[in-house]
Amino acid sequence: MSPTGHSVLQVPVPELEPFVVARTRHYDTDYVSADPAFVHAHVTALAPFLDRDALTQEAVDLVAEIARTTSPFTFALEIVSTFPNGIVHLLPDPAAPFAALTADLWRAFPQCPPYAGRFGDVVPHLTLDALSDTVTEASTRGLVDAHVPVRCRAERLDLAWYEPGACRILHSWPLGTTA
Repeated sequence: MSPTGHSVLQVPVPELEPFVVARTRHYDTDYVSADPAFVHAHVTALAPFLDRDALTQEAVDLVAEIARTTSPFTFALEIVSTFPNGIVHLLPDPAAPFAALTADLWRAFPQCPPYAGRFGDVVPHLTLDALSDTVTEASTRGLVDAHVPVRCRAERLDLAWYEPGACRILHSWPLGTTA
């Protein structure tokens, strides 16, 4: 990862954008993007992805091909859960299409294991919050209850750049297109 930022392949979830932007703004306004294409609410497909100098046209074309061969799919978000590291999240149902997309991307980019290989099984999720003295799974559930359950459709894959004060979309591909 670059000392000033890192890239992420992510599936945007615009249905929960207001909630996730509010939580991001609460914690760190440097990560609230001014890029109108940037969707903060997302399910990560592969992160960390390539460093800036490795984002070659060949890499971009390979991601485009994976997006093209991945059909759009619907999913629901309702179940709130917490990882052992304290990340409170929503679990997509079904999770299999996200897991398959991650597996395809990882196979194409074996130098980019999901979450740098820090976790065993990769669990598709949409991050909501982090446990603290004032945040519990129950308090997060109380906040997000007004927004879930929600039915969503995965229609695109974004290559996002995360950097304080400069979060932005580098590329975006519709899923399942032949163009």
